[in-house]
Amino acid sequence: MRVLVVTAVPAERDAVTRAFGAAPETPVRRVPGAEIHRAGPFDVLAGGAGPGAAAASAAFGLASDGGYGLVISAGIGGGFAGVAPVGSLVVADRIGAADLGAETATGFVPVTELGFGRTWHLPPRSLVREVAAATGALTGDILTVSTVTGSADRAAALLAAHPRAAAESMEGFGVAEAAELVGLPVLEIRAVSNAVGPRDRDAWRIGDALAALTGAFGKLVPVLEGWTHHDRHDS
Repeated sequence: MRVLVVTAVPAERDAVTRAFGAAPETPVRRVPGAEIHRAGPFDVLAGGAGPGAAAASAAFGLASDGGYGLVISAGIGGGFAGVAPVGSLVVADRIGAADLGAETATGFVPVTELGFGRTWHLPPRSLVREVAAATGALTGDILTVSTVTGSADRAAALLAAHPRAAAESMEGFGVAEAAELVGLPVLEIRAVSNAVGPRDRDAWRIGDALAALTGAFGKLVPVLEGWTHHDRHDS
């Protein structure tokens, strides 16, 4: 099974391809706005930061080739304190749009309560379990945000609204929207580089998180080979 992997930036893309000893001669195919790098069963592209860029790049990647069986949103992200420590891995059992909706006098209203759209995508349960077991990852909600959380108050508000939240990212929901449009299952894998909360770049461990991401993808091939025998759309 071939898999499209969508990251935000080239450093994340290269962390994924590095799991396969990717050399400079790794096959590269261009799509609008990005390059797709082939590594093992994975076609990996760095499509830009944020849900909009992620959705657009994933859609272009999927439109360029009809042979994919799975889409993965991958990269580093923030982990909620007490749930996902720095250096850990998180696999989403739900991918949510945390700030898609409207502010009202009584608080935030998700887009679904406004009568349209959706706020959650559900990766296949069996795949989430198997990937988590193979990589040692935690499982939980990964929240997609358009603004990285930078205060304790905002982190607390997100946890109050989403008690099962383990991590936040800026791309997962956008990738999931593109996958849904073409009827493909989606997965999100995040390596935790920092705690969700007050912004302290000196405490971030981006190198460690990228190394964890490389290690995770190095363990995925046997899982995906086995999972091809399961129902790919279980939920």
